[in-house]
Amino acid sequence: MNPDWIYGLVGGLLIGTGGAVYLLANGRIMGASGIIGGLVDGSGRDTMWERLSFLAGLVLIPIVLLGLLGPKETHATSNFVLLIAAGLLVGVGTRLANGCTSGHGVCGISRMSLRGMVATVFYILAGGLTVVLFRHLLGII
Repeated sequence: MNPDWIYGLVGGLLIGTGGAVYLLANGRIMGASGIIGGLVDGSGRDTMWERLSFLAGLVLIPIVLLGLLGPKETHATSNFVLLIAAGLLVGVGTRLANGCTSGHGVCGISRMSLRGMVATVFYILAGGLTVVLFRHLLGII
């Protein structure tokens, strides 16, 4: 039996728990783009160490898990130009939507936020259309 679905389940539970703990401990939504944005534009100076700790966890925990569990197949493209372009487009999208998957999807839906639900529907649709266009119609990915 392939246990890969368990990793997704456990990962989702950890993200949801992290969002709940962040909200309960700080009174703020765990939106990664907002956390990074506050560091970039200087609006988060008063919570700089909290923000840096959060980002350090985003970088360090996967490294620790890589050492413990070994590498996992992601099916991501090996085309680095395409990965960079995708990352930039995701950044533009989060700016346009005033938030990202962690803020709107994880925390917004759990708070029954209409704005979060609508944003989540649109970015899931945009992602699906992108896969259909680039992978199935154009054969780029």
